[in-house]
Amino acid sequence: MKTIMLVDDSATILLSISNILSKSGYAVEKAATAAEGLAKFASGVKADLLITDLNMPGMNGIDFIKEVRKLPGYKFMPILFLTTESQQAKRLEAKAAGASGWLVKPATADELLNTIKLVLR
Repeated sequence: MKTIMLVDDSATILLSISNILSKSGYAVEKAATAAEGLAKFASGVKADLLITDLNMPGMNGIDFIKEVRKLPGYKFMPILFLTTESQQAKRLEAKAAGASGWLVKPATADELLNTIKLVLR
């Protein structure tokens, strides 16, 4: 079973996306902040995919993925942004930081799952 780390400051998004992922056969680790996500990775949590928001309090999603990319074993893990942002400049900045893909909220369950299947090959 593949494990997906989901990091978003919205409790509603964490609940709804984790339900979609769980029902589709994925194990889900959740964090409400980038710092919490980094702490989970540091404590030994392993993930096959990271899905994160861009705009979060404290550390934003771009700085978060830069930090994740520094961790042993996570240099090449797929990372998806799930965010309300859609500007091309932000997408390019995210890609430069190490993001694998970008979904704009609200993404449908099918859009989300199809994108996950593409990056988890």
